[in-house]
Amino acid sequence: LMREMTAETMLRAGHEVHKAKEGAQGLVELERFQPDLILSDFKMPGMTGLEFLKEVQLRVPSQAFIIMTAYGTIDTAVEAMRSGANDFIEKPFQPDILEIAVEKALANLKMKRENHHLREQLAAKYEFIGQSPVWKSIDKTIHSVADSNATILVTGESGVGKEVIARTLHARSDRATGPFVKINCAALPENLIESELFGHEKGAFTGAIRAKKGKFELATTGTLLLDEIGEMPLMAQSKLLRVLQEREVTRIGSDDEISVDVRVICTTNRDLEVEVKEGNFRDDLFYRLNVIPMEIQSLRDRSEDIPPLVHHFIDKFNNEYGYSVDGIDESAMVKLTSYDWPGNIRQLENCMESAMGFTRTGPLTEEQFPLGDILITEKEDQVGLVAGMTISQVEKSLILKTLEHCEGNKTQAAQM
Repeated sequence: LMREMTAETMLRAGHEVHKAKEGAQGLVELERFQPDLILSDFKMPGMTGLEFLKEVQLRVPSQAFIIMTAYGTIDTAVEAMRSGANDFIEKPFQPDILEIAVEKALANLKMKRENHHLREQLAAKYEFIGQSPVWKSIDKTIHSVADSNATILVTGESGVGKEVIARTLHARSDRATGPFVKINCAALPENLIESELFGHEKGAFTGAIRAKKGKFELATTGTLLLDEIGEMPLMAQSKLLRVLQEREVTRIGSDDEISVDVRVICTTNRDLEVEVKEGNFRDDLFYRLNVIPMEIQSLRDRSEDIPPLVHHFIDKFNNEYGYSVDGIDESAMVKLTSYDWPGNIRQLENCMESAMGFTRTGPLTEEQFPLGDILITEKEDQVGLVAGMTISQVEKSLILKTLEHCEGNKTQAAQM
């Protein structure tokens, strides 16, 4: 009778309903219909509602589940919730109580699915591109540590993709739906970095016309990227260390401590161990940051990653600018893979954007990479390089060569 009444209530509420007399049949129905939500009695033939719940969890770990019982106790309710039930309803109950519990469970399920979809989108957006053994090792490390709350230190040359690594770590983590906040430690004056990190109260100093949250507060429940951490002044380093240890910040001009739930990722192109020895970086902060170290090798050390990166940038700029560039020919790819890219991935991306801007349609060829000619080949007549030339003379020759390629179009030459 209760099964029929419950089914009728759910049908009137607009839900599709499948019924089962006991747990074993319920498991069959689970496989056949893959329901969004299961409503189960506690006392049933063959197995209890808790036993049924545990069997369901083995098959569908994220299954939404509500237990109904007239025999409920606090202990039973706690055990049901610990086992994965979304809710616990005691009989007898009014139909509206059941409807509210069901709508709440379905809303929670919808939110979880949306969060999962968002995480997949973010992970795809910040996918780290490559196929080399080095890249596979990096990808494996990202997968292993993405959900860790430990501080991660990402090192490598400028342009290797350290920020992309940080965003990928965030996108693949259980913090993906939280904020990703970045601060460039090299771009801020020493007298402002503390305010940017920890915030300030109104009137805390000249120019503080209103209270301001710091980056740590803004990044709560998410990830804070401290870019170029090696450039941080020593005074700020000591205060950062305290925040990392206590997980609390104090705004300038205030004595109140504010708890923050933040995963910190730091990047630098400096060798922090050397900086510690030279007295430019605190050793205790270095050890606190270096909990999970990740060293990203230069592009020249993983040239196998250049082809997939090239095709990635072709797709990216086709989508962004409406181009119809159709791949790249073999000779151009050989040229790109033979160069050591001192500016790493950032330089390759800029080179691809420039080449596609002039091509717009059809395949990319060697001729679309004039800067590649200048940089990659060793022929002196490419830009008139002569041993002993000054930097300004080389620059002038390079500009003239670029203007020649652009047939005198100064705007195109400047963009290139």
